[in-house]
Amino acid sequence: MTIHSTFPDLSRFPITRRWPASDPTVLQLYSLATPNGVKVSIALEELGIAYEAHRVTLAPEDVKSPEFLSLNPNNKIPAILDPDGPDGTPITLFESGAILIYLAEKSGKLLGKSASQKYEVLKWLMFQMGGIGPMFGQLGYFHRYAGSEIEDPRPRERYIAEAKRLLNVLDTQLADRDWIAGDYSIADIAIGPWLEGLNRVYKVGDLVGMADFKHVTAYLDRFNARPAVQRGWAVPANPDA
Repeated sequence: MTIHSTFPDLSRFPITRRWPASDPTVLQLYSLATPNGVKVSIALEELGIAYEAHRVTLAPEDVKSPEFLSLNPNNKIPAILDPDGPDGTPITLFESGAILIYLAEKSGKLLGKSASQKYEVLKWLMFQMGGIGPMFGQLGYFHRYAGSEIEDPRPRERYIAEAKRLLNVLDTQLADRDWIAGDYSIADIAIGPWLEGLNRVYKVGDLVGMADFKHVTAYLDRFNARPAVQRGWAVPANPDA
């Protein structure tokens, strides 16, 4: 008789050599507390999925290490290794939007209660992935990071204007609802951290007139009040904090 171990062997995944799994039976998260990174930790907290978090910094020695590139060849956080994949075998994923969809489908939550609701959620998730994330991120780069040294004002002005346009789209959508796609969903988990990031990370809330978008600011207050959101922002723990 063959006895199957209840502990998956994750040693074939190079990522575990640099960031070993203390509990190989639970989902392994490789991330950092950035607007993109906390999407996944917040989702895991909201869904109650057991996981173990590993802090992967944006330094080349982390995200460009052979071990991390074996999990995400695009050298970006977050990424996951789930020993309990859909076919009973481990699965790896990168790209935060793909991970959110996977977690929602795995748990049967936060993706709408019908097919039409599901696509409403996915529509706004893609709005974040294709618009809010790239545009807010570029604004942060040209305002606070290395791009701020560039004297040409046009890049900065372009991303300020685009951020304001996107905030207006959200403000209009939120005029008659608490959550972006109806019920609370992974679309909110994708969008909320980027709104918070305008103030917390990039320090551009005043620059884009965030306070003028009343529905957005009320929405962000509701989002930030959720205990799972508060816990998710603290994952993975920063040893220097």
